[in-house]
Amino acid sequence: MPDWKTIRADFPVLHQQVNGKPLVYLDNAATAQKPRSVIEALVNYYERDNSNVHRGLHALSMRATNAYEGARARVAQFINAADPAEIIFTRGTTESINIVARSWSHAHLKPGDVVLTTEMEHHSNLVPWQQAAKASGATLKYVPVLGENAEGGLDLAALDQLLTKDVKLFAFTHISNSLGTINPAKELCRKARAVGAITVIDAAQSIGHMPVDVQDLDCDFLAFSGHKMCGPTGIGVLYGRRALLDKLAPDETGGGMVVTVDYKGATWKPSPERFEAGTPNVADAIALGAACDYLDAVDRAVIAKHSNELGQLAYQKLSEIPGIRLLGPTGERAGLVSFAFKDVHAHDVVTFADEDGLALRGGHHCNQPLMRKLGLTSTTRASFYLYNTAEEIDVLVASMRRIQKFFGSE
Repeated sequence: MPDWKTIRADFPVLHQQVNGKPLVYLDNAATAQKPRSVIEALVNYYERDNSNVHRGLHALSMRATNAYEGARARVAQFINAADPAEIIFTRGTTESINIVARSWSHAHLKPGDVVLTTEMEHHSNLVPWQQAAKASGATLKYVPVLGENAEGGLDLAALDQLLTKDVKLFAFTHISNSLGTINPAKELCRKARAVGAITVIDAAQSIGHMPVDVQDLDCDFLAFSGHKMCGPTGIGVLYGRRALLDKLAPDETGGGMVVTVDYKGATWKPSPERFEAGTPNVADAIALGAACDYLDAVDRAVIAKHSNELGQLAYQKLSEIPGIRLLGPTGERAGLVSFAFKDVHAHDVVTFADEDGLALRGGHHCNQPLMRKLGLTSTTRASFYLYNTAEEIDVLVASMRRIQKFFGSE
């Protein structure tokens, strides 16, 4: 096991006070903090190699190009992609999913087809499919969640009924950002493949928290964001099978993604250049590669064990507070817990917790349909990562008890 105190020392932002209290950062599902090595990768690029990539023949451009394409190869290794050309750099999970929803759907969906997703999806893996279905005349269907608090996870029996030959694409989250549910992604991909459906995995919450192997999962597309895995904001990845990517039309056109252009038209480069029009986010891609190095040095299997244990411990201790409602599985869960007090809005809970130095997240977490299904307008979410500790959960629980006593929530 790693020395967790040494791990914490790698993250400069954690060593500060908020409202006179030591910062307890439990908003990792929204964005993770950055280790010094990732910050230094950004600084090094801007201080030494800053240049545009691919078309320059001078030293800085060649160094920048090598580092940028090296980052692509590093990300491919990180998720065990068969080919670096299967890695497309994007702004994040949202853009990655939208590329598939526009490019793939435009070429493949028609009236009578079905797009399948789940009731626990983040808006980023729901709204794009609503738009794709609307544009194509396809039907959008949802795999339901089980239980009053969605503690039962996905209804796999209903999934078996919904996965018919009419389903052309199945999009689902690996880990729910509100429930902490860890979906059986490999099994879901297997079921989808059996009926000939394409799979799209939203890996935003899993990518930095557990090993992710796209070849083992046997998925067709997988999307994630750098800022959820100790990397910078504004950089993400769309993984796609090379055979699928090379058949897709580009979602955005311009410089860098063309082979030839004349006044009548243009021809496209293969993946990944086909999907990276214009000047790419070079610095953040390089820093994302540094984040891959950092997480692998710690070991993602160890990170998963640590953060999941914190999630289970937090669920157990929070459940002892009167008047609290917790969402998601009661047993094995990812490293996050969402909860609600009766008649107390989550924004009030987060504001009070901030007085105790706690950084939490309150709201619908881009899960409005799920919140409505569960009869809620908002929840408070505590989410954990490799640098969090059991002692910080004690701070969280003490703060929630103070809030429960103040509002008298039963």
